[in-house]
Amino acid sequence: MEKKGIGKIALMLALTSGDIDNIKNYYESKNYVIYKGQAGSMDPKKIVAAIETAASREDIIRENYHEEHALYHSIIEALSGYCRGQVMLGEVLRSAGLTFTIVRGPLIEGDRSSGNWIAIVLYGQIGSPRRGFEHEAIGMGIQPI
Repeated sequence: MEKKGIGKIALMLALTSGDIDNIKNYYESKNYVIYKGQAGSMDPKKIVAAIETAASREDIIRENYHEEHALYHSIIEALSGYCRGQVMLGEVLRSAGLTFTIVRGPLIEGDRSSGNWIAIVLYGQIGSPRRGFEHEAIGMGIQPI
């Protein structure tokens, strides 16, 4: 089995629907910490807050500047990709309903020398707040801790 990077692991988990326990258990045995959740809003601040809260509550990050800073920048990078460069939702009558994954661990599977990194992937629907007027979008952010 080929070694995967942290981004590919986060993408795979975000795109997998249903039970992810086997995948999660495999990568957790390889020194990754993984969380998958959902968020939806017309306010990007609420999506950022949902991800930050999950990362803190699940003990993926600790309360210190370096970890919180890496998390924040990986979220903003992922949100920028998800929103295609302009992090605006409600201001332009656009809503988002998404699945997010948080993965913390080595940059490349099995490579402990690379230190700790954090990857955020957002995948879901974005578009007009009317049903049937949305489409898929994805964004990813990766930062060293």
